[in-house]
Amino acid sequence: MDFKITILGSNSAIPAHGRNQTSQLISWDGESFLIDCGESTQQQLRKFKIKYSKINHIFISHLHGDHYLGLMGLINTYNLNKRKLPLHIYGPKGLDDIITIQLKYSGSILNFPLLFHLTIPQGKIQLAEIRELAIYSFPLQHRIPCTGFSFEEKHARIHLNKEMIAKHQPAVADIHLLQKGQDVEDNDGNVLLKASEFCEKTPPRKYSYCSDTAFDLNLVPHIIGSDLLYHESTFMEAEKKRAKITKHSTSKEAALIAKAANVKKLLLGHYSSRYAKLDLLLNEARATFGPSLLSEEGVTYTIK
Repeated sequence: MDFKITILGSNSAIPAHGRNQTSQLISWDGESFLIDCGESTQQQLRKFKIKYSKINHIFISHLHGDHYLGLMGLINTYNLNKRKLPLHIYGPKGLDDIITIQLKYSGSILNFPLLFHLTIPQGKIQLAEIRELAIYSFPLQHRIPCTGFSFEEKHARIHLNKEMIAKHQPAVADIHLLQKGQDVEDNDGNVLLKASEFCEKTPPRKYSYCSDTAFDLNLVPHIIGSDLLYHESTFMEAEKKRAKITKHSTSKEAALIAKAANVKKLLLGHYSSRYAKLDLLLNEARATFGPSLLSEEGVTYTIK
């Protein structure tokens, strides 16, 4: 069961140094989700050969342009391509008005249902549930209403021990029972094969996304234990005052949040255009939290 994050855009307000505005594709067990939709998102989807027709859920963190200005173009492309499946959009108050007024004045009538779901930056709220995956929003501290998102598996995964299967060669029907965590018994209820001996459990996985936010330890309960945390790192510590005024974070502050939340890995992003090279941001984060990475466009990060 795959769980992958592909970076489509990694920069902040404007495109610069070959970097584009924020957007990410989440792939989980054949499902595709889009988080934020900067103006270059369509081009990036095509560039990296991603089948965007499979995206049925789009999550918009807030209404600053670098996080949603590509959305209307994507909706229009879906319409031109005769999409029929519903498209679910999760976002703050006002996003539905923005979409509706553009459709109205362009005389556009969609071929598919467009379903809007309001996000509220108050506490942790479940937005959707797709099989074994639950998706939540939680508040971020920015200049306008803004939410982060977490993608969380609900249960542990069960894996078969290949060596035990090869050794005992159980029947296919017995393997199916073992995969469900059930013992194999005979007609009298005697245990023939113990699931605990044939199976291994892997903890449920979690990806958390913090788009634009000031340094805020109140985030920790929402993102705690994430396998991978994306946290904006617009500035370096030398620009800490600027970060505070604009309600953004430095790379060191992102690392402090990752450390406090006991996450496994930190993914930096939302870089200011003042930084042509990003090594200094990475080094600054790693000084506080070793397993820090730079988000790079076109790169896919796998949660195992």
